[in-house]
Amino acid sequence: MSDGHTVRDRLGYYVYRAFVGVLGLLPEPAMRAAGTGLGRLLWYLAPGRRRLVQRHLRRILGGDVDVTARSKAMFASYGRYWAEVFWLRPGRIAGLVSNSTVENVPGMRAAFAQGKGLLLILPHMGNWEVAGAVSKDLGMPVMSAAENLPNPLITDWFVKVRQMAGIDIVLTGRGARATGALMKRLQDGGTVALLADRDVTGRGIPVTFFGEETTMPAGPIALAVKTGAPVLVVGSYFENGAGHRYEVSDPLPMPDEGTKEEKVAAGVQLLAGALEERIRRKPEDWHLFVPNWPSDREEES
Repeated sequence: MSDGHTVRDRLGYYVYRAFVGVLGLLPEPAMRAAGTGLGRLLWYLAPGRRRLVQRHLRRILGGDVDVTARSKAMFASYGRYWAEVFWLRPGRIAGLVSNSTVENVPGMRAAFAQGKGLLLILPHMGNWEVAGAVSKDLGMPVMSAAENLPNPLITDWFVKVRQMAGIDIVLTGRGARATGALMKRLQDGGTVALLADRDVTGRGIPVTFFGEETTMPAGPIALAVKTGAPVLVVGSYFENGAGHRYEVSDPLPMPDEGTKEEKVAAGVQLLAGALEERIRRKPEDWHLFVPNWPSDREEES
């Protein structure tokens, strides 16, 4: 009897499971070395992605900077992220948390204590699954949104991985149900963590980001405007060896004048600036391997 999954779905899922099996056998240092090594290999094998990443880095660092070594480091960081995700097991989470440091924990606790909920906003940096486990360890377990991927088997696998890390997941693409679940979490005084540096729907708010206009999702700031939840921006970084570092901002000052739409638009631009600040601190850990500005798409067309 068919369960609705295609052969292609199954093959893609089995590839993921193979990486889970192989990398899961390795001790942490060997897993990390394998991940960064595969990332560097991909730098050589994917010239189109390499050129795209180098364009991103020039926006961050300036057009005259030699980005060869730093783009290779970005690929290595991305390889490490995937290796850590495949390597993750319930019994390993405590060790990952103990090797993580968080800056501005008092600021997090003070914002959480207001009772209006807490919005943690991250770019695609470092390892955000471990960030969820760290937040839970601090007594602020998070709910987050995830893309409903074309392959449902891989979507289910990602949901289980994030649940293992203590993250409650709602899937996007389900309209008001996902938004309602996130809003209820905030209204109940809970914590929501969202990745907000990429507009995957194409229906975001125009912003200037690293000196060039693009769009960013309105959802995180819209939630803050509706609920009054403080917004804290988190930089997620890999340490040079084992471990992770999370830099948490003070609450983002939210606009209080204008219509709701004007407040959201102004807030998204403020968020873009705060994300820039976190990304500039270690751009090699920013995992942006897709077009994100109109000029990227023009280059690829």
